[in-house]
Amino acid sequence: EAAETSRAAQRRAAVANERSLGARDQLGVVSDREEAWARRQSSAAPVLRLANLANAGSDSITKIPLATFVVRHRFEQILDRANERLADISLGRYQLARSDAKERGSREVKTGLAVTVIDRDGEGEGGRSLSGGETFYVSLALALALADVVRAENGGIALETLLIDEGFGSLDEDTLGLVMSTLTGLARDGRAVGLVSHVAEMKKMIAERVAVRPLGDGSSRVEVRC
Repeated sequence: EAAETSRAAQRRAAVANERSLGARDQLGVVSDREEAWARRQSSAAPVLRLANLANAGSDSITKIPLATFVVRHRFEQILDRANERLADISLGRYQLARSDAKERGSREVKTGLAVTVIDRDGEGEGGRSLSGGETFYVSLALALALADVVRAENGGIALETLLIDEGFGSLDEDTLGLVMSTLTGLARDGRAVGLVSHVAEMKKMIAERVAVRPLGDGSSRVEVRC
């Protein structure tokens, strides 16, 4: 019985020894892989930190992604150009400024791309204080500024044609004259400006126009005047 117990113990010892050798081999493989991983982690650390900063991760102080930071810089250029237009149209009353507040009204919340409207004649800030006509020409100033910035980049893209659909009916007579003066200046600079409107007062200001007149049978007639 003792001899049989000894042989069983020897068999178990042989199996354990075989497993130990296998585990030792696997340990060597794992150790080699761990060293390789550590080397790669060390070399990748600067890249990972840069990616973390670019994506506004835990290392970022501003919490602003790199893409938003670049767009914000370009956005400030557009606002500067828009304020030049807006100063003429609003007679210096309104000014646009970039705000660090988070954007509202969109699913993706971004920081630093909101716009604040400064009213020099009052205490209010923000687009909510603007009337319909004021909102129209502030938006127009932004659109013209965007075209100016794109054109200034001289990257082969030139916005030579501008089409504005409606919005003029919300302007009073004096503001309409200022807006038309701005658009006429664009036309003198070589741009083609097309306006779509039902405002009768604009007929006196535009010599070259296309008039669409409805007929009694439901059709319409197009008249070109220049």
